[in-house]
Amino acid sequence: MTNAIVLLHVQPDAINVVAQKLVEIRGISEVHSVGGRFDLVAIIRARDNDDLASIVTEHMLKILGITSSETLISYRVISSYDMESTFSLGAEGA
Repeated sequence: MTNAIVLLHVQPDAINVVAQKLVEIRGISEVHSVGGRFDLVAIIRARDNDDLASIVTEHMLKILGITSSETLISYRVISSYDMESTFSLGAEGA
């Protein structure tokens, strides 16, 4: 699996519409509206690098309102959220 974080500059009047369109794209697991230099942050969980490239170039960047982007590819994901869900499997009835 290839994970990436995409930082997006979006036209101010299009932020909500762009966020909704992004979250509907297969492979984009989350979209955050943020303060600071960027307007939106998209979290991508792709099958591989080719899938990531397709999600970004063929789907994301064709959405009207996105003015620029910066993609950060994750080398490794360290997440307490992921660990909690892993160790809680089967613990519901305990």
